[in-house]
Amino acid sequence: MCYPFRHRIYTAAIAGLSPGPAPNAEDPQPAHFTYRPMLNPFATPAAGLKGPGATSTARVLALTALDAHGDDSLVVVPRPDAITLFGLAEDELLDDDTAGLFIPGNLDAALAYLETELAIREKSGVSQGRRLLLVADCAQEAERITALLTHHPDAVFAILLGHWTGDQATIDDEGLVEASPAVASNYPSHLPAMSRTEARDRLMKVLDRHKDTRKPPSRRRSTSRRG
Repeated sequence: MCYPFRHRIYTAAIAGLSPGPAPNAEDPQPAHFTYRPMLNPFATPAAGLKGPGATSTARVLALTALDAHGDDSLVVVPRPDAITLFGLAEDELLDDDTAGLFIPGNLDAALAYLETELAIREKSGVSQGRRLLLVADCAQEAERITALLTHHPDAVFAILLGHWTGDQATIDDEGLVEASPAVASNYPSHLPAMSRTEARDRLMKVLDRHKDTRKPPSRRRSTSRRG
C-alpha cells in the first residue's frame, strides 16, 4: 500500500520500487508499487533545522511521523508551533483524543508533559512505550531538551527550529540540504517544500483517517504500555 503523502513528502526520498503483477490486457488495472521512504523523523535524537526551508521541512517530518508512524508514536507540538506550522487557531484540535497528536499550550507545558510521562515510565519499569516526538522552536529551552534526550534515549526525539545548540541542517529555499556528513546522512539531498495551507489540509486528512482506527489514552494519564 502506498503512503498517502508520497507525491510531496517522499519526493526525492524514495528508495526501491517494487512493481506488482502485470495488468491483464482484457481487464486493465493500475500497477501497484511499494514505496520505502528515506525520510525518518526518528533517524536521530534531535534534528536541528535552520535556513529558509527549515519550517517546511519540519512540517514534512511532523506529518511523516503522524502518517507513517502514528501507531507507535505521539507527536507533541506546542500551540504556537502548531499555528506556525499548520495554521491552526488558538482553540483548534483541543480534543484530548486526537489520534497521535498532542498540542499543549506552550513549550514549557510540552516539556513538562514529556518529563512527567518519561518519569512515570522510569518509575513503573516500563521498557517499551510509544516514541515521543517533540516538534517545536527550542526557544530558551535547549538545555532542558538536551537533558530529556540524554536521559531517555530511544524514547523521546525532537525536531527543533530556532537556536538549537546541537548539530543542525541548513535547508535553503529550494529544499537543498547543507550539513555535516553525519547529519546530512539522515536526509535526501533535496527535500520537498510544503506550505502551511497544504500542511493544514494534509494534517486534517491524516487525523480524520486515524480517528476511527485508534483512540490513544488520555494525555492526563501515561501513554505508556508495560513491556
